[in-house]
Amino acid sequence: MTLLRVENLSRSFGGIKAIDDLSLTIRPGPIHSIIGPNGAGKTTLFNLISGIYKPGGGRIVLEDADITGHAIWRLAELGLARTFQNLQIFFNMSAIENVMVGMHLKSDSRFITSLFRTPGIVKGDQDKREEAIRLLEFVDLGDYLDADTDSMPYGALKRLEIARALATQPRIIMLDEPAAGLNPAETVAIDGLIQKISENGITVILVEHDMRLVMGVSEHIFVLEGGRMLAEGTVADIRNNPDVVAAYLGESGRDR
Repeated sequence: MTLLRVENLSRSFGGIKAIDDLSLTIRPGPIHSIIGPNGAGKTTLFNLISGIYKPGGGRIVLEDADITGHAIWRLAELGLARTFQNLQIFFNMSAIENVMVGMHLKSDSRFITSLFRTPGIVKGDQDKREEAIRLLEFVDLGDYLDADTDSMPYGALKRLEIARALATQPRIIMLDEPAAGLNPAETVAIDGLIQKISENGITVILVEHDMRLVMGVSEHIFVLEGGRMLAEGTVADIRNNPDVVAAYLGESGRDR
């Protein structure tokens, strides 16, 4: 069964092909990682799939629906969520408020009911708060429920952004460099969280430079180079692929 397909996708910037006739398939369940050297097109691919960029050619299919060029909010409705390499946190809100923002698509936003705070709105807000607490505890941030985000450690903010993405109730979560800038202990925490998300039935697509993390959590790896697919396969396939070793991992990558 295929959950997400990228078919002959292309995107250029000023005549430079960032993504060049790229195709790949994401199956439901496994943790998929996308790796490659700087400039390989990893984040561009994420931006195309998540609706930030529109492709110059090709298409993106979620199950049997063509979602190419769909608005970001529409993709969220369909069950596609992502985080960013550079934190996208609302620093004027508490941790729990950040997570509750992720539930807006499931909220009653009608003007009259919201204006008069009807019992249904009050109950809905209570339910959202309870779900936000559950998600914060899920990402091991139970001690930060009402914390000001500008006082939270960087590693905690990374997990907060993941909690907010989970609040949209995604089928697919795309994690862009979740371990970037983290110390070893924080990286171990992210490693465990990624696996826990997968165990809860959410398909994970990961872009990450930390090869120890990638090799530890991934069930399928795609390797990009110059916007094209260089190789794909299991961890063992990628470790032992001479083209990947030469282009990216290096000899030390075999031992990670």
